[in-house]
Amino acid sequence: MKTIYFAGGCFWGAQRFFDQFKAVKHTEVGYANGPTENPTYKEVCASSGHAETVKVEFDESAISVGKLVEYYFMIIDPLSLNKQGGDEGVQYRTGVYYEDASLLPELEAAFRREQAKYPEPMKVELLPLENFYDAEEYHQKYLVKNPTGYCHVAPWLFSIEEQ
Repeated sequence: MKTIYFAGGCFWGAQRFFDQFKAVKHTEVGYANGPTENPTYKEVCASSGHAETVKVEFDESAISVGKLVEYYFMIIDPLSLNKQGGDEGVQYRTGVYYEDASLLPELEAAFRREQAKYPEPMKVELLPLENFYDAEEYHQKYLVKNPTGYCHVAPWLFSIEEQ
């Protein structure tokens, strides 16, 4: 099992998106790479500096981290700074964060492939994970509990593995 962290705008949609893949064994939403410990959602929304992030634990024998990054780029606008869909602010920045440096070569290769599609630099961070704090329980699996909740991710993307 390996773990990777994706900040892709609102974490509700990112979690719902990654939950569809059989090789993804567990997801959890939280707040990453900010300056303070254990922020609340209210603090994150008030520009605490944390990014809404989904922690993805996956079976690396069934899916590569490069493939997960390829999927990730399907749900974000990599040229948008601190904004995805109708959500705007530093907590909605995009980024891929890693704890395991052995993943870095594959992550960098995936970023190079994606960057080749654009004439301007992408606004997606690729950084070591500094910290990750679980979000409040009501945020976990939010779009499963609230299927009509707002999300910038197009609903058809929640079932691409089946297609």
